[in-house]
Amino acid sequence: MEASAGLRERKKQRTRMTISERAIALFLERGFDQVSVVDVAAAAEVSKPTLFAYFPTKEDLVVHRLADHLTESASVVAGCASGAAAVDALHRHFLAGLAARDPITGLNDDQDVLAFHRLVHSTPGLVARLGAHLAQSEEALAHSLADALGGAPRAVTAALLAGQIVATQRVLATANWERLAAGRPAGEVHPEAVADADHAFALLRAGLPAAD
Repeated sequence: MEASAGLRERKKQRTRMTISERAIALFLERGFDQVSVVDVAAAAEVSKPTLFAYFPTKEDLVVHRLADHLTESASVVAGCASGAAAVDALHRHFLAGLAARDPITGLNDDQDVLAFHRLVHSTPGLVARLGAHLAQSEEALAHSLADALGGAPRAVTAALLAGQIVATQRVLATANWERLAAGRPAGEVHPEAVADADHAFALLRAGLPAAD
């Protein structure tokens, strides 16, 4: 019985991956707005209702690739003893992502990855869906930070920190992607990306410097 359930789950995952891969290939070839859900279903050899069973919206065909990262920051923070320790853990995690060329950091110059980022950033509907994804990530992070902060004097503290952290990660990733999109290799950009991350997380720890 368990073997059958496992087989069904693997088949579902293969179908999901096939639909997404065919969709993204079509979007990259023709443009997101020029491809219909019917086109994607035909390319993936599934019915339209089947497609929507796996992906509720057209945008989800693309943005679902980021779903694995939805609770990533929250998971990093889980178990941290304080807000300061949480920021340190997230800093180390981002640096590790840069070293590993994790696409979520923006520092991956594989041509398929660059094309994927270009598709997302150039399509208003995908940008909006990405914003909703980041809001979910921010909410999950706020819950983890609330646990790490314990009895913070203000209830809004965890949400404020989560918003700042998620925005920081987004700005860093966008800056890295823009450098690569300009034609620079990831190896050349890496030292700048590390320096930017160090600066950004230092700001998170200390707040904005006082004006002269």
